[in-house]
Amino acid sequence: MRRWRGPLVVGALVLASLAVPAAASAAPFLTTFSTQVSGASPLAGCLGDQPASGTNFVNSEVEPWIAVDPSNPDHLITAWQQDRWSNGGARGLVTAASFNGGASWTIQASTKSSVCTGGTAANGGNYERATDPWVDIAPNGDTYLMSLSLDTNFEQGGFGTSPNAMLVMKSPDGGLTWDDPITLRRDTSPNVLNDKNSLTADPLDSNFVYAVWDRLESPPGRASEVTPPQAFENAIAFRGPTWFARTTNGGQSWEPARKIFEPGTINQTIGNQIVVLPNGDLVDVFDLIHGARNAPPGSRGFNIAYIRSTDKGATWSRRATIVDKHFLAPVSDPDTGQPHRTGDILPDAAVDLTTGDTRGNLYLVWQDARFTGRAAIAFKMSEDGGRTWSPTIKVNQTPALGNANEQAFTGSVHVADDGTVGVSYYDFRNNTAGGGTDTDHWILHCHAADEDCGDPASWDEETRVTATSFDSRLAPVARGFFLGDYVGLDNVGNAFTPLFTQTYTDPASEQYAEVGLP
Repeated sequence: MRRWRGPLVVGALVLASLAVPAAASAAPFLTTFSTQVSGASPLAGCLGDQPASGTNFVNSEVEPWIAVDPSNPDHLITAWQQDRWSNGGARGLVTAASFNGGASWTIQASTKSSVCTGGTAANGGNYERATDPWVDIAPNGDTYLMSLSLDTNFEQGGFGTSPNAMLVMKSPDGGLTWDDPITLRRDTSPNVLNDKNSLTADPLDSNFVYAVWDRLESPPGRASEVTPPQAFENAIAFRGPTWFARTTNGGQSWEPARKIFEPGTINQTIGNQIVVLPNGDLVDVFDLIHGARNAPPGSRGFNIAYIRSTDKGATWSRRATIVDKHFLAPVSDPDTGQPHRTGDILPDAAVDLTTGDTRGNLYLVWQDARFTGRAAIAFKMSEDGGRTWSPTIKVNQTPALGNANEQAFTGSVHVADDGTVGVSYYDFRNNTAGGGTDTDHWILHCHAADEDCGDPASWDEETRVTATSFDSRLAPVARGFFLGDYVGLDNVGNAFTPLFTQTYTDPASEQYAEVGLP
């Protein structure tokens, strides 16, 4: 078994509960508790793949997602990648369920997302690795998990991940156990990769759950290559239409997966995420990458875009609506210049489903370079279901340092029960040269009922979620120091529940990364 020979690292998933102040004026969140969700790896005794297939970071826990039960705010479910590999995926996906509002957690490693998590040929989960965890809970409490599960066959060339599949698991008991996976789509060609999935339980109807992803196809002529492409999901040379599947009977069965948006040759989508408007319309937000076409004019490159369904996913708009240009903002270590892999190509979306005047507001965030030339968190909102949009503004409060510490990345957005909008992110503002890379997690908010969230002045107060800075240079290395392409953000009532990964050292243990709330 190959092991990382660097410093011993503890990377934990941390969950924070941050209460929104009642006053409309900007004020810090009130931290109600902070909980470490994960710990030492429950998969440490299982390699899952061949020892020479890459470097496995035992005890690393990255890319967490979280969902709160709309019918029971004491019930929360989380998922993350457990024991990340250097060249893609992890030993498996692990979940944790809480039934006391996040104060304590029951970890479940038997998700059947991979061989290390109980997957077998008989139950549909016999894959060497799993990645891209996503969980959600329907209004009736039904709990779902989605996984990209795959094998590694780098000698075949192409993407080197064959077969690969989109799997959905349902839990009969809120995440304490998981049923056998349902395969939404499986491909065996080494030149095809189903990627960057998300899953949305319809908040208005427990019968409907929506799964969406991009299906990348390597360019013609690449099939004979021995060395896999280096660009992987970031490359604009790949064709990547949007694929979709849904259940209309509460997960008893799923309709066949199908393509719902074709961007054309040498174009692709990535980061597809479906949100549901109060009228039942579905909006699928994604990064639209035009590598060849330039229609409409100026759209070559990266764009924040969406398609719409007015019939719960039965049909979709043929053309994408472009909301804004996306100016890519890769993140580098402020001291060494080494890459940090972040959510630089993934927008996040949220809808206000409260009963107030802000009901139906649609909010977007993404990582963008337009403001400072470095990574910052861009924000845009619509008050009419996406037909018109506010100007794009920078919302992160990272000080104007004039150096590489001025980078904010991997933003998430969510709406609390009173309509307050929260945005979370990481940044390096507290980094001191000469040691590791001092990193913090932050959250800020806008009282949408009383403030114009399209005005930067409405976002003038933030709260530090991390108690102390952690060294992100101790994170798993997967095309850069890797905390995850996304992190979770939800709410319990008017308290936001950011779920994020932080690292720390523990000489008495194996290295591991943990997930938790503040």
